[in-house]
Amino acid sequence: MPSLDNTTPILEMKNIVKEFPRVLANDDINVSLRRGEILSLLGENGAGKSTLMNILYGLYRPTSGRIVLDGQEVFFSSPKDAIHHGLGMVHQHFMLVETLTVTENIILGSEPGKGGFIDYRQAREEVKRISQAYHLAIDPDAYIENLSVGLQQRVEILKALYRKAGILILDEPTAVLTPQEVEELFVVIRTLRDSGVSIIIITHKLEEVMAISERVYILRRGKLVGERITSGVTKEELANLMVGRDVVLQVHRKVKKIEAEPVFRLQNLIVHSDRGLPAVNDLSLDIRPGEIVGIAGVDGNGQGELAEAVRGLRNLESGSILFQGQDISRTSTKERIRRKMSYVPADRHRYGLVLSMTLSENIAMGLHDKEPNVKGVRLNYSAMEQQAAAMVDRFDIRTPSVEVRAANLSGGNQQKVILAREFSRNPDFLLVSQPTRGLDVGAIEYIHSQILEMRDRNVAILLISLELEEIFSLSDRILVLYEGKIVREFQTEATTDEEVGYYMMGGKGEYAKT
Repeated sequence: MPSLDNTTPILEMKNIVKEFPRVLANDDINVSLRRGEILSLLGENGAGKSTLMNILYGLYRPTSGRIVLDGQEVFFSSPKDAIHHGLGMVHQHFMLVETLTVTENIILGSEPGKGGFIDYRQAREEVKRISQAYHLAIDPDAYIENLSVGLQQRVEILKALYRKAGILILDEPTAVLTPQEVEELFVVIRTLRDSGVSIIIITHKLEEVMAISERVYILRRGKLVGERITSGVTKEELANLMVGRDVVLQVHRKVKKIEAEPVFRLQNLIVHSDRGLPAVNDLSLDIRPGEIVGIAGVDGNGQGELAEAVRGLRNLESGSILFQGQDISRTSTKERIRRKMSYVPADRHRYGLVLSMTLSENIAMGLHDKEPNVKGVRLNYSAMEQQAAAMVDRFDIRTPSVEVRAANLSGGNQQKVILAREFSRNPDFLLVSQPTRGLDVGAIEYIHSQILEMRDRNVAILLISLELEEIFSLSDRILVLYEGKIVREFQTEATTDEEVGYYMMGGKGEYAKT
């Protein structure tokens, strides 16, 4: 693909091919990076973005193709080789030791000193120097376990800069950040760019591309389908290139006044974590028919324990769960399903599907002992397959057969299987937790439309999501969860993501609106 300007690239990946068994992950891809440039690599889940960058960072070896750095062809057999050549990578899931300090994490594996002794004073001074030089303010003596997610990300960036990275790869860098932390990260990225660091951002977020990058490559199904200067492209064009069709970026949620009595209530709920500490702390909420209540919060503030308590997978220390006026706090998950409560779990592999089972078996699961899934004492496979075939058509599940194992479906289609099972049971209450985690813009569009359809059918919906944009798109009311407590409640149309983000980070007092 021809270059968009005359600047000599600092890095080129030429004709990169990466094959796995039965999968062509990267198909003859050519990309280049200029010095002091912010470049985005955009694509759906499974488009080949991370594979391409893992090749660049030495985690994978290409099946064929070349990497040229500063005009010289290079071969990286490991991340150590890539680091030696001035590359750094910040993974989506941070690789930090929580019980060590900022300085200890940054120098780990590259400790200064002689004769087996670490010169901690020198290391600490170098960390301070780098953090000041790049405006990455952080306490070098703070322990990782005491830092916010945003500050932990700074430590990861400093780790790369400490190793003199001139090229920095950021994998989904805003995935778990609040709006305020995103803005702070973007300031850091621009500062790095201005100092001559070249940056590649792997993302599927269109807003991220438009806000921070200067140029963008778009991948689809392992192929490079476009290169654009960001200032000359629209979000709609990028979305269409990603998916290969026109995409509705914003679902339309009609604002309505809901006056019915709540169908679902949590009263003074206290739930402990696996460590025996309060994860949900005196939490109360209610949801009316045809209402979506969104739980907004930074990951780790009790969302997982709350969802497990609602599903009947975690015992309550105290408090109660009321559904249709009855206390169901001590009932089993199976009984809750039979009372017309449905669940879309955050971890579709661990809690949503049995990957070794077929699509039809997964759709029947939970009501597999009820007609028409049973005939006498035996499973009625023909009825299960007939039901699954109807769900495949209704929910647009891309599969060659209902007898395909769930493990062989894409992430988006696995999620659709769960939606098909849970939504088709005509629930009166629906818990939807992280419904679009790791999915592309096309799958997100579809799933959001299905959730709103359930709302229009007067289902009471509790939505838990780390994606603030998703919370705002779908929710009628937003509850902010911080350290296991609901600290604020908003009507969606009466607040902003900045205000919600302020309380997500533990903000005290009233938010100062500008």
